Amino acid sequence: MSKLVTIYGGSGFVGRYIARRLANAGWRVRVAVRRPNEAMHVKPYGTPGQVEPVFCNIRDDASVRAVLQGSDAVVNCVGTFDAGGKNNFDAVQDQGATRIARIAAEEGVARMVHISAIGADAEAPSRYGRTKAAGEAGVLKHMPGALILRPSVVFGAEDAFFNRFAKMATSTPVLPLVGAGTRFQPVYVDDVAAAAVMGVEGQASGVYELGGPDVRSFRELMQEMLGVIQRRKLIVNMPFWVAGLMAFGLDMLQSLTGGLLHNSMITRDQVKSLRVDNVVSKDARGFADLGISPMATEAVLPEYLWPFRQSGQYAAIKKSAGNLRG
Repeated sequence: MSKLVTIYGGSGFVGRYIARRLANAGWRVRVAVRRPNEAMHVKPYGTPGQVEPVFCNIRDDASVRAVLQGSDAVVNCVGTFDAGGKNNFDAVQDQGATRIARIAAEEGVARMVHISAIGADAEAPSRYGRTKAAGEAGVLKHMPGALILRPSVVFGAEDAFFNRFAKMATSTPVLPLVGAGTRFQPVYVDDVAAAAVMGVEGQASGVYELGGPDVRSFRELMQEMLGVIQRRKLIVNMPFWVAGLMAFGLDMLQSLTGGLLHNSMITRDQVKSLRVDNVVSKDARGFADLGISPMATEAVLPEYLWPFRQSGQYAAIKKSAGNLRG
């Protein structure tokens, strides 16, 4: 019988790519999510019954244990950008990750992969970074042989980074950026998935920081995106103090409305994160140590950002027609 892996958050952006790769490698895949009925898109990744969404609440021991029983490996992809509410930084990224690792150890699960993030540091300026570090510590306490992956900003067809700003560029004359000079090292989602599979199959362990082949500033990445969608916009750097005031107001509005009005624009914690470069550390192990050659943004962005061009899929045809002479 094929081996079984449980992937917490396996229907999300990164998780679905890991699920697809493991299914293709012959694993039975249990996708643990809060809303299984919204995760049916993972079922076609394998043969009938090979990939199954199941309910799980990572804040509950019994729920975590139920979906982990019988598993040979476990992957935790669950993360959040919400500082408040029940599923906040501490509940998800610290306590949730630690709970999964503890129960995995109790259940005798052989291997664990944990998706963290560059910037995970107990002394990080942001609460996001500190809880990521706390989650890593909890994982290694209970599963010392785990593989921990720290990617920079992850890009791909379903990402919330390039897609978000490309959509913004279709309706506004300017692109306001907080920390336009902050550097990132974008990493392709399927490359992260390839690294995770190595951990599931026992080919890697320890901590790895994952970044693509190029290090660029926030402004440079947005200029590249605008080139891909063939739009000209003014990029404006928003000073951190202005962004901090705006984020404070939006956070307060969310708090005063009990979360009815959700702050999806910019939070105070995100402003703190954007003050720090998001690139692979010089002494960190990375893709080269895993034998993976990461994809560059220029090779992938045109494949999924074309809908944001003024003529969409017909942009190339329209351009070619304009070159015709009667």
